[in-house]
Amino acid sequence: MEETPALAEWIIEQTADAVIYADRAGTIVRWNRAATALFGYSAAEALGQNLNLIIPEHLRAAHWRGFEAAMTSGHTRLHGRATLTRAISKTGQKLYVEMTFAMVNNQEGEVLGSVAIARDVTARVEHEKSVSSNNGVM
Repeated sequence: MEETPALAEWIIEQTADAVIYADRAGTIVRWNRAATALFGYSAAEALGQNLNLIIPEHLRAAHWRGFEAAMTSGHTRLHGRATLTRAISKTGQKLYVEMTFAMVNNQEGEVLGSVAIARDVTARVEHEKSVSSNNGVM
């Protein structure tokens, strides 16, 4: 079967996890339906916006240090391993998200930007916190 650009778009759009692609400047260029469901912003609202749209203010400086380092070096610190972090939705709800990051390069190997795959793990993390805080309490 021949792969087509349309097939790649269908895959991204129908993936259950949020897919967010940002260019080298941190501008959102791709935002799938799952990203809309997770963060509350439609693609029309998110596209062209800075990644700060979903990054809590207290994490922005650290995020941008890591982002710039990745753009410069061409690889991420986590090398594709998932990480638990905080995000913020359109309504201001604080979320726990599990994310993986990958660099996106062109055929010449030049870094074009970064893709993040995210899933909401807020309920799981809050449940784990409540269980651990209730341990030993009778």
